[in-house]
Amino acid sequence: MLNVGGSLPEVSFGIIKDGELINPHTNALFGDKKVVVFGVPGAFTPTCSEAHLPGYVALADKLKARGVDEIMCVSVNDAFVMDAWKKASNADEIIMLADGNAVFTKNIGLDMDTGTFGGTRSLRYSMLVEDGIVTQLNVEDPGRFDVSDAQTMLDSL
Repeated sequence: MLNVGGSLPEVSFGIIKDGELINPHTNALFGDKKVVVFGVPGAFTPTCSEAHLPGYVALADKLKARGVDEIMCVSVNDAFVMDAWKKASNADEIIMLADGNAVFTKNIGLDMDTGTFGGTRSLRYSMLVEDGIVTQLNVEDPGRFDVSDAQTMLDSL
């Protein structure tokens, strides 16, 4: 599993930008920036949609006021689902990163097998990444939502 002080793996993500699918790589997204990233098991799932994403939407301005350049959400979904979730959640301040084949999630060791629920998904987590290096990592135990929320991240900055 990825640890504090570790580098993010160089992979590509799917993002819908101006109605078009683009595939930026890790370095383009995280290089020379201070980024809050949070990972969720799935777009439109209950805790993700009712608490995790809304918390980051509500506190986006406060996180950015503390020096955060970008806030990004990662899920093992396709870019079109992530874009629809962004629109449905009024999450304009959040960059939605689609990790459709779980390449990123597996490379950082934060994947889980949910069986018939959806196969390989992400554990719930948050991290602070500075110039591609993880400086803070909060990983939830399965089924929990205690340490990866936006308020915990804001309090730690």
